[in-house]
Amino acid sequence: MAKTIDELSKEKAYALFDSGVMNTMEVGTVKGLCQIHKYLFDGLFKFAGLIRDKNISNGNFRFASALYLTESLQKIELMPENTFEQIIAKYVEMNIAHPFMEGNGRSARIWLDLILKKNLKKSINWSQVGKRAYLSAMERSPVNDLEIRELLRPALTDKIIDREVYMKGVDQSYYYEEEGNDNGED
Repeated sequence: MAKTIDELSKEKAYALFDSGVMNTMEVGTVKGLCQIHKYLFDGLFKFAGLIRDKNISNGNFRFASALYLTESLQKIELMPENTFEQIIAKYVEMNIAHPFMEGNGRSARIWLDLILKKNLKKSINWSQVGKRAYLSAMERSPVNDLEIRELLRPALTDKIIDREVYMKGVDQSYYYEEEGNDNGED
């Protein structure tokens, strides 16, 4: 039985940690996010690592217009990363930009962890962040990022090179993206 794109990219996400390639990527930059996306989806999507040139939406929410996406990404890249609050604000803005046709969430969560590791010597233990609570907080984050900040803050860990924390985080990240697989648990 052939593996799905999600299964294949999840294997690549595991390999990203084990290979050490993650340690060579630019942190907090658009280029770094593109590097992550390319690594996860190369050979699976023709657009792996490439900034989209089409408009996309999710439900009633329209992500940043392709016409202004490059300019938006340049501004996001320049946002400060000195505090947890600044880093989450940058993460939220990158989510609003949604620079890729697919795979934004999975790539951006790894990107966020790399920023946290570099600047705060912390990462998110994603296995402590429930799916419904996370998706709800992210949905409201363009208006106010307090909810997502306060959801992620207790999940901060100093286990930044812990393989098990990373692997469970990948599993949780892919679970967030699954359609119709929310059993109501947070």
